[in-house]
Amino acid sequence: MIIVDAHQHYWQPSRGDYDWLADAPALLQRAFLPADMRAERKAAGVTFSILVQAAPSEEETRYLFELAELDPAVIGVVGWVDMEANDVEARIDALIRDGNGLLRGLRPMVQDVADPAWLSQPSLDRAFDCIEGRGLSFDALTSTPQFPALFQRLQRHPHLKVVLDHAGKPAIGAADTALWSDWIDKLSQHPQLHCKLSGLLTLLGKAAGEQLIEPYVAHLFARFGAERLMWGSDWPVLTTHASFSHWLELALELTGRYAPGSQADVFAANAARFYALDLGVAQS
Repeated sequence: MIIVDAHQHYWQPSRGDYDWLADAPALLQRAFLPADMRAERKAAGVTFSILVQAAPSEEETRYLFELAELDPAVIGVVGWVDMEANDVEARIDALIRDGNGLLRGLRPMVQDVADPAWLSQPSLDRAFDCIEGRGLSFDALTSTPQFPALFQRLQRHPHLKVVLDHAGKPAIGAADTALWSDWIDKLSQHPQLHCKLSGLLTLLGKAAGEQLIEPYVAHLFARFGAERLMWGSDWPVLTTHASFSHWLELALELTGRYAPGSQADVFAANAARFYALDLGVAQS
């Protein structure tokens, strides 16, 4: 079975544009590059990857294009652009050109923006118009504080292809998860919104058992269905809690439990459709 990792990172801290790493676990404060991933990907049987930005700079997006040239398994990049720039259309076009077919989507780091309503600001309309007009997708790195703004953005751009990263980062194990569940119910009614089955293990507390993620996975399958969920490793962030192979095996098991017979969709076909990937060409 072809497996597409719909959410993977590489980074090089010496570049100097990963400010968030200063507060990250020490395990992550080093370079993670193609040479670190090849053996793990091969051992797990994963065929392709989508690289996702990890720094709020267009330079890092171009760096990911360079790394993709060194890693034949990478068949797409989700980059970053200054969404509020006066020349945002030109910037997006330049990234499309420089990516030579690799740029599949864009992701502002919304969770790090101080204003939870930022995503709904009219000043971003031009950027979203361009993303949609160029056939790109939007990765929504959001959690419950930004969900109202995401909902407004979905209403304003009903045809935009959007994927919710890491299931919207639920507070797994918290006493009250109704807010996350209620918003997932509401957001999932937007037919263009997809969701990544990724990042859940890293939301667990240190002493929490991985079985705690199961109710959240069940809710995602109930609301998005197997046709709008796509698996991602969130490697190397994943390494703080589990191995690449372990998360893949666990996700396959949970998918078999809540959507029997749909592994080919969740682990490849949905990502291919969403990011407009030709997996046959990529294999040749």
